[in-house]
Amino acid sequence: MQACNKSGFSHGPFVYAAEMRLAPQETRTYLVTAVTAERRSLFQVTATAELFEQTILDYHNQGKFLLHAFVIMPDHFHVLITPAPDVSLEKAVQFIKGGFSFRLKSKHDVWMRSFNESQISTEEKFMSCVRYIEENPVRRGLAATPEDYRFSSAASRRLDPVLPYMQDEKARA
Repeated sequence: MQACNKSGFSHGPFVYAAEMRLAPQETRTYLVTAVTAERRSLFQVTATAELFEQTILDYHNQGKFLLHAFVIMPDHFHVLITPAPDVSLEKAVQFIKGGFSFRLKSKHDVWMRSFNESQISTEEKFMSCVRYIEENPVRRGLAATPEDYRFSSAASRRLDPVLPYMQDEKARA
């Protein structure tokens, strides 16, 4: 007979590791996109966009993730991040979305429940993502040049560069 835990459920035939195993750092750079609830234009209000930008930068400064590029659009955002070795992608996005929601103190839903991610493993894809992110406001008619858009990494903010393993990929090809 199997031993039961305090809740009365047996542990079953499987034993699970207490901590989730994380992928190697070399495979952990992602383009992440998340959309506001009902695609509301929350970030059209400068103070709200500033609060969201500060939330992203605060978690970056705390070492929760490397921040390679970002843009805050009126109803969504894109970030190119590499979570810290002890932080899952889901947790990094929770810091960003949940941290902002907590700071905003809104009575309404702030975000759609999910997010989209794409794994970035080469310097070519990395640079393509940076361009996509930073040119987003130009494509939407919100700025004449990427550098003109205030809530973007293109506005002369110094962020984390391409990771060395991606540069090595290009050298090996």
